Amino acid sequence: MTTGEKAANIQLDIGGMTCASCANRIEKKLNRLDGVTATVNYATEKASIAADATVETGDLIGTVEKAGYSATVHEPHRPAGPPAAESDAATAEPDPLRTRLLVSTLLSVPVIAMAMIPPLQFDNWQWLSLTLAAPVVVWGGLPFHRAAFTTARHGATTMDTLVSVGTLAAFGWSLYALFFGRAGMPGMHHAFEFTVSRGDGSANIYLEAAAGVTTFLLAGRYLEARSKRSAGAALRALLEVGSRNATVVRDGSEVSVPADELVVGDHIVVRPGEKIAADGTVESGTSAVDASMISGESIPVEVGPGDTVTGGTVNVGGALTVVADRVGADTQLARMARIVEDAQNGKAEAQRLADRVSGVFVPVVIGLALATLLGWVLVSGSWSAAFTASVAVLIIACPCALGLATPTALMVGTGRGAQLGVLIKGPEVLERTRRVNTIVLDKTGTITSGVMSVQSVAGDAPDDALRFAAAAESGSEHPVARAIVDAYRSAHGEPVAATDFTTTAGRGVTATVDGHRVVVGRPGLVGGALPSALQTAFEDAEATGATAVVVGWDDEARAVIAVSDTVKETSAQAVSELRELGLDPIMLTGDNESAARTVAASVGIDTVIAGVLPEQKVDAIRELQASGKVVAMVGDGVNDAAALATSDLGLSMGTGTDVAIEAGDLTLVRGDLRVAVDAVRLSRATLRTIKVNLFWAFAYNVAAIPLAAAGLLDPMLAGAAMALSSVFVVTNSLRLRSFRSSVV
Repeated sequence: MTTGEKAANIQLDIGGMTCASCANRIEKKLNRLDGVTATVNYATEKASIAADATVETGDLIGTVEKAGYSATVHEPHRPAGPPAAESDAATAEPDPLRTRLLVSTLLSVPVIAMAMIPPLQFDNWQWLSLTLAAPVVVWGGLPFHRAAFTTARHGATTMDTLVSVGTLAAFGWSLYALFFGRAGMPGMHHAFEFTVSRGDGSANIYLEAAAGVTTFLLAGRYLEARSKRSAGAALRALLEVGSRNATVVRDGSEVSVPADELVVGDHIVVRPGEKIAADGTVESGTSAVDASMISGESIPVEVGPGDTVTGGTVNVGGALTVVADRVGADTQLARMARIVEDAQNGKAEAQRLADRVSGVFVPVVIGLALATLLGWVLVSGSWSAAFTASVAVLIIACPCALGLATPTALMVGTGRGAQLGVLIKGPEVLERTRRVNTIVLDKTGTITSGVMSVQSVAGDAPDDALRFAAAAESGSEHPVARAIVDAYRSAHGEPVAATDFTTTAGRGVTATVDGHRVVVGRPGLVGGALPSALQTAFEDAEATGATAVVVGWDDEARAVIAVSDTVKETSAQAVSELRELGLDPIMLTGDNESAARTVAASVGIDTVIAGVLPEQKVDAIRELQASGKVVAMVGDGVNDAAALATSDLGLSMGTGTDVAIEAGDLTLVRGDLRVAVDAVRLSRATLRTIKVNLFWAFAYNVAAIPLAAAGLLDPMLAGAAMALSSVFVVTNSLRLRSFRSSVV
């Protein structure tokens, strides 16, 4: 996209941000534009913008640049991942922040040692200290000074302002004391103290504080950058799952093309051990496909002609030819990556509060530092004590941890979720999982498999009945017919050929099989009353919610076949675990009451709402909400989409329709209801982590600033503590990487 194009929904990569205040400042500038709603995320270094069609992308970029930062249009990630050469080149580039940290550390250690250990203070040691500290403060701290200067030119302040002012003040005071005071005289000594005391300011230097604070902050920023890269590792791993190249048949011959050049309709040849490069349908060949990298399902799935396969999965069996149905950004893998990335770019309400606090925090802290300086001078008359305390206030106050509290937890949580087959669409979703107390479950495709299968064959000749019925139904596409044919095929192979096939809408089919006139359908199609045994079998099957069909031949009813949707093996366990999370399960289905209650009883659900149309599902959700319940909904079909959107928290099965997936807040890539348990558990764990992070960040600053103002913190210790607070927040977020799924 060029800078002259119109913007609707766009992401910008932001350069030059160094703290949460920077992100807050850019966000304010963008939101002042007419027709623009923007969110800027410090951790991901992106701006997510929704703009009217009248807003040009160039205006957005220009606004960011006027604020003192760089901006470029974000290029969507390709699931295939970057070319290997590019990845290697990026890895090989030296890290300037690491170099700056190493040099600063080597120079700062002797400065700090001489200041802390009086026996090392030889004659004129202070001048060696100045020689070593100057490069650290000026060159090592250049990123802080540059950022502070840039924002000052635009009439603003950030957390870098605190760092720059604090370290330069300490360095400047030391220069004054060395050149114009008594600190530069031979034989000068001073003891290192954890508290300040009254004394002659011109006889004290703070080079160890200036150099030490700069080095500690560089270390914190370096560890922060590494941790942020670790936090986004899951998304990068997801993006790299896809195949970079594909073998396609074009003009009668096989050619290798980059995966991003595939088009819909391409015939892709996938050999054993290769990744499938696009979503598609198997045209020829049979194999097993390992989908564990995408769905988390550990058991390979057998596929053959007509089966659908997902890009990024691995062919572990025979050779396949796949017709591409979705390529590039339309594949399931790309959509998963997009959902995860969009979620990481969002902000939870708690983080918005933290951003508002950090936006006013810096000027308030500068005011507190000035008040501390004047207060100490007026009370004690000691410029040295006053200066030390005010610098400590500037250093300790940097609320970097506030800016990292939510984004890092969100990055790790959503990334881990993607690995487990749970896609979280945004941070606000996490906050809703905490309030949910009721979970509504669709029946077909959610609790059950959504596939009809034969449950029983009652009659005097069950084997013959199934053989005749399968042959008669082999030409039908009705779900009941497919279930009967599949049951026979799995036990005996292909059914025999039938002739004279006819169908009667809503009643059944008739065909000739091995010279017998076979009828499969409703009782009235066979003719006459059913024998008492078959009538009882028919009524029992219907009572359990199954679909019962009568099989007859030679003008006589011979058997009753019961066909029903099968309950997933893991549904009962999932319902039990949802209860343990404090959720009250309710089944909501369009099926009849008896069928619904039979399924509900088998999985441990007490409350059933049955016989509802799609629009009535919405009414049912609203009635539950009106009664004071906070409702989560799990569904997979088009008929569930409206209910998913109406619920407080929508969980859509990734095995369902696109409409349902788009309507949900959480997407469960696998068809296993236990993944819904993982989704709720992981969301709540991520939210808890965010709250712990924010509490630590707030509590740290609230507790530390008074200590610094009271003169109880040395500036160097303040710098170390401030840097460690950011490291703590990020490390705490990384604990989410160890989250374990309940699905074994």
